[in-house]
Amino acid sequence: MDDITKTDKMLSRKEGKAGYVIFNNPERRNAVSLDMWARTTEILADFAKDDEVRVVVLTGAGDKSFVSGADISKFESERASLEATKVYNATVAKANQDIYEFPKPTIAMIKGYCIGGGLGLAVCCDLRICSDNSTFAIPAAKLGLGYAFPGVKRLVDLVGPAFAKEIFFTARQFNA
Repeated sequence: MDDITKTDKMLSRKEGKAGYVIFNNPERRNAVSLDMWARTTEILADFAKDDEVRVVVLTGAGDKSFVSGADISKFESERASLEATKVYNATVAKANQDIYEFPKPTIAMIKGYCIGGGLGLAVCCDLRICSDNSTFAIPAAKLGLGYAFPGVKRLVDLVGPAFAKEIFFTARQFNA
């Protein structure tokens, strides 16, 4: 490892010409909090400016999860009001947009669960490579939640309208 930086639940490192963004919340299956989304944007900005970094790999800590979605244990504090919810949604949208528009190739290195916001994050990457025990789902239908248009459009563009509808409407889990 050439360089490693740790900030709360996010890790970043450089290995040769690759930059790594690591969601480090394995006790919650790498569920992402508001601070983690904000830190993702900061790490990406650093990698975008670093001429040594030629590709960025996004992954989760441990072997059980890539990212299992939002950290619902933080909802009471991070989404306590309409204003807080707007800030949360804008932060998540910015992180996803920054990944989607990143000026260098991005790879989602998926091991285990890739659920909800984790799947939305993976869809933003240029490539997705997964282990044979990976599981994918968007449980919004079971939770009575909706997804913003950019995320829905990215999924439709990737898998087509029929399969995107099946993913969103059924909330079914799909294996690798």
